[in-house]
Amino acid sequence: MTESETNDPARPKASPDMVVTVDLQGGIVACNEAALTLTGAARDAVPGIDFFRLFTEPEALRELHHEVVTQGAVRDVPLVLRPARQAPTQVLVSGAATKDEDGNASGAVYQVRDAAEPSWATALGLANQELALQQLEKAKRADELLLANEELAFQNDEKEKRAQELRAANQELAFQNDEKEKRAAELRIANRELAFQNAEKEKRAQELLIANAELAFQNEEKEKRAAELVVANRELAFQNEEKVKRAAELRVANYARGLIEASRDPLITISPEGKITDMNQATVNITGLDRARLIGSDFFAYFTDPQMAREVYQEVFARGTVADAPLTLRHQGGKLTDVLFNGSVYRNDEGRVLGVVVVARDVTEQKRIASELIEARFAAERATVLAEEAQAKAESAVKAKQQFLSNMSHEIRTPMNAIIGFTKVVLKTELTDKQREYLTAIKLSGDTLIVLINDILDLAKVDAGKMTFEQIPFRLAASVAAMVHLFEAKCQEKNLALVLDYDPRIPEVLLGDPVRLHQIILNLVSNAVKFTSAGSITVGVRRLVQDADHVILEFAVTDTGIGIEQAQLSAVFDDFQQASSGTARLYGGTGLGLAIVKNLVEAQGGTVDVKSRVGVGSTFSFVLRFGKTTALPEADLPLAVEQEPGLQHARILVVEDIALNQLLMKTLLEDFGFHMDVAVDGSQALDMLRAAPYDLVLMDLQMPVMNGFEATAYIRQELGLSVPIIALTADVTSVDVAKCQAVGMNDYITKPIDDRLLYRKIVKFLKQDAPAQPAAPAPAAAGPPPPRSCVNLDYLKRITKSDARLAEMLGLYLQEIPQLVQAVKKALAEKDWPGLKLAAHSLIPTFATVGMPPEFELITKSMQSTAEQLLASGAGPSQETMMGLLAAFSKIEAVCAQAARELEEKLLALAPPAAPAPEAR
Repeated sequence: MTESETNDPARPKASPDMVVTVDLQGGIVACNEAALTLTGAARDAVPGIDFFRLFTEPEALRELHHEVVTQGAVRDVPLVLRPARQAPTQVLVSGAATKDEDGNASGAVYQVRDAAEPSWATALGLANQELALQQLEKAKRADELLLANEELAFQNDEKEKRAQELRAANQELAFQNDEKEKRAAELRIANRELAFQNAEKEKRAQELLIANAELAFQNEEKEKRAAELVVANRELAFQNEEKVKRAAELRVANYARGLIEASRDPLITISPEGKITDMNQATVNITGLDRARLIGSDFFAYFTDPQMAREVYQEVFARGTVADAPLTLRHQGGKLTDVLFNGSVYRNDEGRVLGVVVVARDVTEQKRIASELIEARFAAERATVLAEEAQAKAESAVKAKQQFLSNMSHEIRTPMNAIIGFTKVVLKTELTDKQREYLTAIKLSGDTLIVLINDILDLAKVDAGKMTFEQIPFRLAASVAAMVHLFEAKCQEKNLALVLDYDPRIPEVLLGDPVRLHQIILNLVSNAVKFTSAGSITVGVRRLVQDADHVILEFAVTDTGIGIEQAQLSAVFDDFQQASSGTARLYGGTGLGLAIVKNLVEAQGGTVDVKSRVGVGSTFSFVLRFGKTTALPEADLPLAVEQEPGLQHARILVVEDIALNQLLMKTLLEDFGFHMDVAVDGSQALDMLRAAPYDLVLMDLQMPVMNGFEATAYIRQELGLSVPIIALTADVTSVDVAKCQAVGMNDYITKPIDDRLLYRKIVKFLKQDAPAQPAAPAPAAAGPPPPRSCVNLDYLKRITKSDARLAEMLGLYLQEIPQLVQAVKKALAEKDWPGLKLAAHSLIPTFATVGMPPEFELITKSMQSTAEQLLASGAGPSQETMMGLLAAFSKIEAVCAQAARELEEKLLALAPPAAPAPEAR
């Protein structure tokens, strides 16, 4: 391809061959119709097509393109073209580089033609070769003619001799002339062909110029369209912004109009001349006129005093605003409405006043209410006087009631204290299984009765409906069996079958309030026994739902008694309600039992139900949820209280007037190892405190001569003693508890006495306060106080039950704890987070097992949690995190080292004494 062909703008479009202009990367920029036909693509889709992919060997063409760009041109390179919807075609590719205005290569123009079609340039070359051959022949013929002339001259000389040769030469010459004519004719044809080709080349050059002009025109049009599109986009954006603004303004206008119309007070806009320009629906309602009649009318004409309204209106213009001016509006039907006139001017953008906005607040209802309030205030003042009188009477009645309940509580609890206290004492002695079973049943019944007394006699609970529930571990099977056992004798008397149906799937130990449960079952079984004369009574307990932390149980007491009518079922759980009026007459009772059951069950989040048929029997059932626990019930713990060392010489004064209670306290305190004295009333207690020092006083509240309150007040105020005083009270009302604190008592304990609780309270105060007796002389050089112990072996002692097994457990822990601490240390040093998580997890249970303080278990759990977070994130620890881990580990390492030393000491104390060495002979 020549340079003129490359620069011909008309040629790509008009040429029958495929002509393509590409950029440096091979993307098509422009092409002629032949290229569109071969590729099968639309003209607007061609720009950007990879030119190399149109051939079977794109990489070869890519290298050829590089050669064209770098070297300038190539000619007639054979390749295979893949036309659209046609078989691959052998083609000859010629190319020339294109340059930009700076002379740098910008791409190339390629001509692709079918290899099977002859090229005009090739034909021209052949014609030129033929012409040159003819010229050579012509020269030869000229040489031959010279020779012929010379020969002719020679022949003329030898005419006679050469006549025959001359004729032959003439024939040869004639033949040559014929050939010359033929060559001349061929030369004319070749010249005409060359002229035709030159004409065609000029046409193609013209077409290329036209195509380039067309392309330039299209580019200019494209730039114009792009500029128009930019302008159109700006216009569209502007219109959209205007549309958004108008929509916002419309929303604000609609919102404002909605607020105006929603107002229940008349809202009116008025021109400076006093004409109404706009209003809301409330204005239409209060005047009785429609909007059309109100628009443009005189604003002041709708008031009972138009002149006052005009003055208020003028004041708005003078001051800019007016608030709460009282006026009266007149409805067209004559109704008057008292309003408070509130107005302010409104202006345009230039600040010019356009008019006034008025809100007329309807105060008719407020005036009516104010009048009624005045009347109500006089009535309230009269009622207050009456109420104060009634309150004084009620307070007097409440005080009398509280005093009565306090006295009754003391009288009932005193014998119960002895019954339950001595039952506990006897349970600590050697008993047969049957005796222990009976005594346990007595204790459970006493505990239940005490709870019932507490609920009935606690005035605060009765008045406020409050009730507290314990959450302690207990064995449900044993508790239910003990309650059923209480009714065996009564059922045998009535010849009734008493059946216990207990679900074995229920966990052995549960977390709840066993005493409240006993109270519920006691009421239900007691009712069943009372109303059943023949047949059986079945106490059933079955599991409904169980998960990891809780179990839901259903308790049912079924009898074959008299039954209850359907109409009475809804009322059987009400206070003082029985199935019929004849029930109380025939069977006795107050009707409180089932009400107590319902309150106890529902207060614990449970439900109660009853099913009954007259003459067939009844089933009372309730559903409760209990917690699951691994802790041991208190009944499984040793009955004897473990005594604190160093407190055996403490002197305790017991102030108690009942001999039975004196004996009980003497038994308990001697069992604790304390020395005790007894005073029968407060006066004697004062004499004994004057005569000798005591470490602690146990003070009864209700006594003759001088009660516990008076005695305590005298001890604090007159004697000036700070000896700890613990009240022994059978009255647990909130009033008396507050009174105990007011007179100076340190604590209280309710009767019947819980020996464990009593011992804990005594030990707490003995440890807090220095002994009252004179201290022994101090040594010359007092050493430092003994370090605080960090282990407590109560749990291990309780489960091992022998020194040998305890020593074995301590030996194992002395081996295990240091290893686990070293594992944590190593994991921290190596930043081995899985190892730290595992070591911390293994170390955590040891703290509770050896009785170490719980804060160290929490620290170790925090380290384990940090290791899990570092594992989940996959990132290294920050400096702050690492410092926190090291600080936590230093605490764990120190307390574990101290625990190991203490365990070694305890292990040595448990070791049997070594046998004496044999005496040497």
